[in-house]
Amino acid sequence: MKRAPIVAVAGGSTCTAEEAALAEAVGRGLGEAGAILVCGGGKGVMEAACRGAAEANGLTVGLLPGSGLDEGNPYLTVAIPTSLGEARNALIARAGRAMIAIGGGYGTLSEIGLALRLGRLVIGLKTWTAATAEGQPADVLTARTAEEAVALAMKEVRS
Repeated sequence: MKRAPIVAVAGGSTCTAEEAALAEAVGRGLGEAGAILVCGGGKGVMEAACRGAAEANGLTVGLLPGSGLDEGNPYLTVAIPTSLGEARNALIARAGRAMIAIGGGYGTLSEIGLALRLGRLVIGLKTWTAATAEGQPADVLTARTAEEAVALAMKEVRS
């Protein structure tokens, strides 16, 4: 049985109009590519990405921080209450073989760090930059466009 590839999307629960537009384009691209989008399921970047995926008839999964389904955005295909709070970020980072991070605050930074620790490909769009303790750049690929981010993620999850 061939399973659909999974790509995690990380980003803030509040975002700029530019970040929302990027997230929506990322979601649409993932949906068109047949990928499952996994995120924290909330507002901001997560909602915009899910909206884009839904417009492309894509599957979206939200790993919600609390115990209620009402925390999820309206574009989720599957909402999973975890009652884990921010600890759910580890599940999001583990879910896909690639993560696209868009904007975001410290929660997004934690998802980037966890994904890197797990050996996942991380693609950044107007998000955090990272360096090792020795001052070397961390392995976060920077994409200039949503289309480039989706192409890099899909190449990874299909390899």
